[in-house]
Amino acid sequence: MALSCLALMMAGLTAYGLLAGADFGGGFWDLTAGGARRGGGVRGMIKRSMSPVWEANHVWLIFVLVIFWTAFPKAFGSVTSTLYVPLFGAVVGIVLRGAAFALRGEAATIGETRAFGAVFALSSLVTPFFMGAALGGIASGRVPVGNAAGDPISSWVNPTSLLVGALAVATGAYLSAVFLAGDSHRAELPDMVTAFKRRALGAGAVAGLLTLGGLAVLKSDAPRLFDGLISGAGLAAAVVSGLAGAATLALVWLGRFFLARFTAALAVVGVTAGWAFAQRPDLLPGALTLDQAAAGDATLSALLVAMAGGLVLLVPSLWLLYSLVLHGRLDQSSEPLDERVRS
Repeated sequence: MALSCLALMMAGLTAYGLLAGADFGGGFWDLTAGGARRGGGVRGMIKRSMSPVWEANHVWLIFVLVIFWTAFPKAFGSVTSTLYVPLFGAVVGIVLRGAAFALRGEAATIGETRAFGAVFALSSLVTPFFMGAALGGIASGRVPVGNAAGDPISSWVNPTSLLVGALAVATGAYLSAVFLAGDSHRAELPDMVTAFKRRALGAGAVAGLLTLGGLAVLKSDAPRLFDGLISGAGLAAAVVSGLAGAATLALVWLGRFFLARFTAALAVVGVTAGWAFAQRPDLLPGALTLDQAAAGDATLSALLVAMAGGLVLLVPSLWLLYSLVLHGRLDQSSEPLDERVRS
């Protein structure tokens, strides 16, 4: 039962990394789009694509947290009390980002648009970085068992955490550009297709280089994690992720954006699975195994029953939402953001 709960939690984390990661990446491209007039088209396309789904994507974060604190309370307490700095930073970023995105849509002047846009873009950058840094602290074995037993700074300011934080930002930008290129193609906006295609290829190359270069970082800073990634199931998952990433770049280059969405998703699945396989059987590497972290059988049984009932409602609803989005049923007209404000 503990393994089933872990599998559900990792599936939710993968969904959050894929869907919310693409949302965060949209904020990155918003930040780097340029001035109000030059970047208006890019920002308008980001708003058009994100509007139907951005709130739904955060359902998976709640899903993961509920499983984590219910099924593995000892690990949850250790993680949140040691890594409270990056986790609090991520929470603040999520709140500010959502508020700024909603309010920018109602802005009446260029000044208001810029102010809300800056908050949205910067929050979209720091939030995935903080989340990645926290995951890096866990994966590198810097979270001991106990209430605030780890160092609140070095647990997330270290080579592995900085690497994973940077990779989270780059991966989100990569996913977002792939999705936005497809949306631009469906909207018949060739200039936006070109813009996001170029961004997807660039971000994919950066993410790939970070991944390859990061192996050297892991070898010196987190050797146990490194060994798990170059052998067995961890290596197989990493290879699948790399091949899927390369296929995504090829599909984007060829303009096959619909298929590229799925290969990009497979690349994210490979990364998450590789991490899980690399540190097994530990939930907190070097400190707590899965069996030691698990709650009692009665709690795990009740959790699995509750999750099964919830997924019966959640999965069809989200499937319908994303199907409508992918088939263009919820599409709105794309208007450059500066033109909407000026009018």
